Amino acid sequence: MKTITEKDSGFICDIQSPCFQVLSSSECESIKESKTQILFRKGDMLAKQGVFANYVLFIIKGISKLYIEDNSGKNFNLHIALPGEFIGLSSVFDTTTFDYSVQAITDCQVFLVEKEKMKSVLQGNGRFASGIISRYCMLNRILLNAVHCSQFKQMNGRLASALMYLDSKQESENELFSLLSRKDIAEFAGISVESTVKLLKGFESDGLIALDNKSIVILNKEKLADIAERG
Repeated sequence: MKTITEKDSGFICDIQSPCFQVLSSSECESIKESKTQILFRKGDMLAKQGVFANYVLFIIKGISKLYIEDNSGKNFNLHIALPGEFIGLSSVFDTTTFDYSVQAITDCQVFLVEKEKMKSVLQGNGRFASGIISRYCMLNRILLNAVHCSQFKQMNGRLASALMYLDSKQESENELFSLLSRKDIAEFAGISVESTVKLLKGFESDGLIALDNKSIVILNKEKLADIAERG
């Protein structure tokens, strides 16, 4: 983890996301004055479940994963966070701690914005607040879908759903599956690593996917989507 200052070549002065474009010049300056820009290295923790949160994170560059931790040491992966997304929005109005952990899958460049400053801008700018609420609702839909999969789908349906979700998060500059271990994929599906490896080989035998080391290429999205839907 490294703090990036204006003297560093990697510093990004302007707030790039469309959601910030509705801010007035004074509101934009208020956000800029309260932020700290951090470079998280691959594997670093951006946020830790249960730890006090006095800031909101905004991802400029990089990919990270959101997950919840169990007391037994097991993890359940919830979401792949991409550039332009916020982390820790619930801490602004609701909880005082992070509800989940976030780990960098690649190097991540992030703004840390003081949550009280974020709250003040949200209360004074309805258009900005509407955009943030929309993002928060999107994340809630993802979490509810994860709960539905884990409770009502069989293992092949869970894995198919996880593969379809991860494939939707692919970026042109990053082949997401090559960045994830089989354990990561298993934790997105909520099944064991052993079951994940076995089912992946079964999907490959059925011509649904192609496996090449860590890389996974979906060959038949329609059939895989059908398995995900039927569970």
